[in-house]
Amino acid sequence: MRVVVVGAGFGGIAAAIELGRYGFDDLEILEAAPEPGGTWYFNRYPGAACDVPSHLYSYSYAQRSEWSRVCSPGDEILEYMRAVVAEFGVERLITPGTRVTACRWEERSRTWKVSVEDADGCPGATRTADAVVMATGQLHQPALPRIPDLDCFSGHSFHSALWDHGYDLRGKRVAVIGTGASATQFVPEIADQVAGLTVFQRTPNWYLPRINRSYARPVHELFRRVPVTRSLWRSLIACYAGSLTVAIRHPRTAGRLGGALSAAFMRKQLRDPEVRRSALPDYQFGCKRVLFSSTFLPALQRENVELVTESIVRMRPEGPQTADGRVHPVDCVIYGTGFRTNDFVLPTEVTGTGGRTLSEAWSGGPHAHLGITVPRFPNLFLMYGPNTNTSGGSIIFYLEAQAGYLRQALQWVQHNGAAAIEVRPEVEAAGNRALQARFAGTAWTRCDSWYRDGTGRIVANWPGYMREYRKRTQVLDPEEYRFISSD
Repeated sequence: MRVVVVGAGFGGIAAAIELGRYGFDDLEILEAAPEPGGTWYFNRYPGAACDVPSHLYSYSYAQRSEWSRVCSPGDEILEYMRAVVAEFGVERLITPGTRVTACRWEERSRTWKVSVEDADGCPGATRTADAVVMATGQLHQPALPRIPDLDCFSGHSFHSALWDHGYDLRGKRVAVIGTGASATQFVPEIADQVAGLTVFQRTPNWYLPRINRSYARPVHELFRRVPVTRSLWRSLIACYAGSLTVAIRHPRTAGRLGGALSAAFMRKQLRDPEVRRSALPDYQFGCKRVLFSSTFLPALQRENVELVTESIVRMRPEGPQTADGRVHPVDCVIYGTGFRTNDFVLPTEVTGTGGRTLSEAWSGGPHAHLGITVPRFPNLFLMYGPNTNTSGGSIIFYLEAQAGYLRQALQWVQHNGAAAIEVRPEVEAAGNRALQARFAGTAWTRCDSWYRDGTGRIVANWPGYMREYRKRTQVLDPEEYRFISSD
């Protein structure tokens, strides 16, 4: 069985390792970037790091004793991914610099045709595959703000996910548009380099302290010599991370406690009364992504930093113009405006049975059974698909569960002597209704956020806990699927 995996980030690597362990050795990973790493290859802005502790934000079967800090920087995570790729023999499977443009199911041959292009946009050799794993993730397509005349700016500009390391920010007047997770990390890093920093905020965030101490050498030795201590530490981190999900699922009880702790922390950091008024949220704790930082709020109160909450109405050659008519002259604009998270595998054109495209199937919003399989798309599997994001935990935990699930699906195909497996539409629809019902009464429903699609339906997050997702995906139920004959 030939399997094509699209993307060499954490998801694609997990799928390749899992399939390789069980004898699926005809694999190819198509990666658009020059090397593996996924979002960590592209997001190399100053201060880039993961806010999930590294012993949890890593593969359960590739634990590391020598993480430098509790939450490691992006370069160290990328180094870890390279080491895993080498250790498990995945490197030979990766074809870098190859972007997938389309995947089409051929009903006569019961195979997928995968169209690609190289880094210059030139068409490459079409691949034929029995199964396709889309491991493109949610954080790979930078989003620019919908500001009129965005191209009119005469200075320098770039998105934080495509950081221009060749541009010297020292002594420059810089505008940062957006105050999400990326800006929270890079603003404190550049604030002391620039002449002036104007931070444009649309919505304030809830913050909790980021305790990110370095590990001492004796701790590294303990983790290395007594592996059970490493496992216990990982379990403790998982419990701590899960407490955030508890607060989000129970906004009237645990959520109030979480909100009170966050507010107390933020008030302690926000000494400037004007900045405090602008930076404190007025919506339910946990409705949007809760951020971890002990340096962002102090950075907003530096003498050379201004926090602007007026909306930007257009871009002028000199800089952003806000609704109060003020033009903010700057030399450089940095867009910290996140990603097109709810596009998932799009804009890659994916066509299933009957010529139906995935964009047509998702015209009412993205959906998939357990975030992995979609009706009428045989042998197509999604990693980090709809409703599999975590608000309290590690996405790698989910990716490992998904890799195990899709491996079982392909084993069932082989066991039945079939050509393909496809989730039953009624099963996927019933599962999606039950999943959406679980959001009722949670903090997720109490404001607008990137977790929702254009209809207001929550399509990004899993509504429960990590352990629940693992239980749901641990054993594939063949009764939920139909098998397509090879005849």
